Amino acid sequence: MTDFAATKAMFDLPAGMVYLDGNSLGPLPRAAAARVARMIADEWGQMLITGWNKAGWMEQPTRVGDRIARLIGAEAGHVVMGDTLSVKVYQALASALEMRPGRRVILSDSGNFPSDLYMAEGLIASLARGHELRVVAPEDVAANITEEVAVTLITEVDYRTGRKHDMADLTARAHAAGALTIWDLAHSAGALPVDLVGCKADFAVGCTYKYINGGPGAPAFIYVAPRHADTARPALSGWLGHEAPFAFDTSYRPGAGIERMRVGTPPVLALAALEAALDIWEMTTMQEIRSASIALSEQFMNGVEAACPMLTLASPRDADQRGSQVSFRFKNGYAAIQALIARGVVGDFRAPDIMRFGFTPLFIDAGDVDKAAAIIADVMNNRLWDKPEFKTRARVT
Repeated sequence: MTDFAATKAMFDLPAGMVYLDGNSLGPLPRAAAARVARMIADEWGQMLITGWNKAGWMEQPTRVGDRIARLIGAEAGHVVMGDTLSVKVYQALASALEMRPGRRVILSDSGNFPSDLYMAEGLIASLARGHELRVVAPEDVAANITEEVAVTLITEVDYRTGRKHDMADLTARAHAAGALTIWDLAHSAGALPVDLVGCKADFAVGCTYKYINGGPGAPAFIYVAPRHADTARPALSGWLGHEAPFAFDTSYRPGAGIERMRVGTPPVLALAALEAALDIWEMTTMQEIRSASIALSEQFMNGVEAACPMLTLASPRDADQRGSQVSFRFKNGYAAIQALIARGVVGDFRAPDIMRFGFTPLFIDAGDVDKAAAIIADVMNNRLWDKPEFKTRARVT
């Protein structure tokens, strides 16, 4: 049984703050600063370049990848860390399209994160082979999986509303039609149980700075199913994805398995911080995280709806259809979120009118939820958001 009071104590949260934005950037694990400082002083400082061998820096992306695999239901040895999520989307998509040369449709949905769609558009333009990005409503994805589709590119949990796709069903439908699947786990990894093996997913990608708490700019991950690991050709044929990087061949030969999905030099400092965060995950299970998250989310949803009739629930009411966030629609949502932040309740805003709140049991408890709901009721019912200083848009919303 997870002791969530103990996990909460392992985060460095500002006094008095209720942080409901871990679905966008997780808070600082207390151990991260010391872990990075130790890496800098003892490894980089004392070992210098020999750290690549002595400190295991070169193996770090796959070692950490195995720890991520535990959170997403993947096989050991089939997840590797590095680069950004957009780069990993590009890698997976390029490989998948090459594996289905007779098909031209990439199927996605309007709830997908825009960056995924942008990467698809850019790849299509570069290939110039007549591929099409077909974007449909989330509820219409299943009906549009036809024999034209080369690959589905779907984010499991909608970043705005928290609506959750049925990964097992859509993957089965894609395979029945001869298509491949790429699952973006940006709002799933660390938020809810994922079963890539059981669902027979082909590719998956995700970030580690949200629910996993790896820090701003923390490296992304990519999963390639074992059946594709030695055949998927990496479009980004980077030095460290080479079969023998230090042979310094002038021609590229892909490495074995997931190693071929490495591109450039590992972000060793960022991976050190991420490892400190992953230590906390050893104290719990995804099933316990999910149960606690649902309880907190429903407590919040019920409290806010009872007190704030001007807010409209945007998230699915059924927990089985929802990720680990609750979103409300409000015309002046940006100003309302800024007013809440000023009162110590941190959520975020997503255009055009979404007020978004994430629930991470590692550091959020029932008392935090009650406090947040009471402050939201005060801000909304007394129109405390209706001030000029809360209406000026910052660069990051």
